[in-house]
Amino acid sequence: MNDNRGNLLEEIRQRLETLNKSERKVATVIMRDPNSAIRLTITALAQEAGVSEPTVNRFCRGFDERGYPDFKLRLAQSLAGGMPYVTRNVEFDDSTEEYTDKIFSSTIAAIDSARKTLRPPVITRAVDYLSQAKQIFFFGMGASGPVALDAQHKFFRLNIPVMAYEDALMQRMVAAGAHTGDVIVIISYTGRTRELVEIAGIGRESGATVIGITTEHSPLAKECTLLLSVPSQEDTDIYMPMTSRLIQLTMLDVLATGVTLRRGVDFQRYLKRIKDSLAPTRFANE
Repeated sequence: MNDNRGNLLEEIRQRLETLNKSERKVATVIMRDPNSAIRLTITALAQEAGVSEPTVNRFCRGFDERGYPDFKLRLAQSLAGGMPYVTRNVEFDDSTEEYTDKIFSSTIAAIDSARKTLRPPVITRAVDYLSQAKQIFFFGMGASGPVALDAQHKFFRLNIPVMAYEDALMQRMVAAGAHTGDVIVIISYTGRTRELVEIAGIGRESGATVIGITTEHSPLAKECTLLLSVPSQEDTDIYMPMTSRLIQLTMLDVLATGVTLRRGVDFQRYLKRIKDSLAPTRFANE
C-alpha cells in the first residue's frame, strides 16, 4: 500500500513530472478543481482532459486504485481534510463568519501548543549564543523569508551587527565566509529544503554557530548546532503556510526579548534613544 494514501492530492502533485503526457492531462484537470472532479463521470473527465477512458483508468491504477470509482472515493476523502492549498480547517462551503473564526481559533491553538513544547534550557542556550555573537545572520526561504527579515528588524535594535538573506546563493556565500563567534539562524518549517541543509553544514564548517528554528528530526535539525524545535502541525506541502510562520515569529520575539533582558536595565536607555528618533516622523496624538 502506498505510504501517501492519506493525501492523494499531494501524491499527484509530487508525481506530476513523472507521468506521461496523457496522464498529466488527467492530473491537471483534477488538480485545477478537485472538488468538481469528484462529480465527473469517467467519460466526462476523459473528455475534459482530451484523453481516452482507458487512459483515465490507467492513471487511477497508477495511484494504487482498482479503477475510477475507488480513485474518486479516495479523492473525496482527501478533500474532507480541508481545502487544499488554503488551510486544513476551512471547507469549501464555509461562510465568512465560519472561516474567519476557524483561522483565528486554529492560530491561537497552534501557538499555545507550541508554547507547551518549548524547553527553557534550550532557549537559554540560544539567548547565550545570540547575546555573545559578533554578528548574526538570519536565513529563510519561501514563507520563512519574510520571517527572517522581521528578525533583522527586531535584532538590529540590540546593538549587534545583523543581516537577513532570502537568496540561496547569498546565504551560501555568507555561510562560507562566517567565522567563529558568528551566529547563523536558519528558519525553515519543514527542515527539508536541500539548500538550507547544505548551507547549515557550510556554516558549521566555517566555525559559526548554527541555530535552527525548524521541525525536530528533520534533515536541517541534524545539521544545526542548536535546535529550537517547532511542532509539525501544518502540512505546508499542500496547505498555505499560516500558523507555522506565526509560530516562527513568536519564537523570534522570545529570543529578542531574552537578548534584551540579558543586556540589563542600562540597555533601556539605548533602546529609548532609537525609539525617540522616530518621534519627528509622526503626527502628534490629538
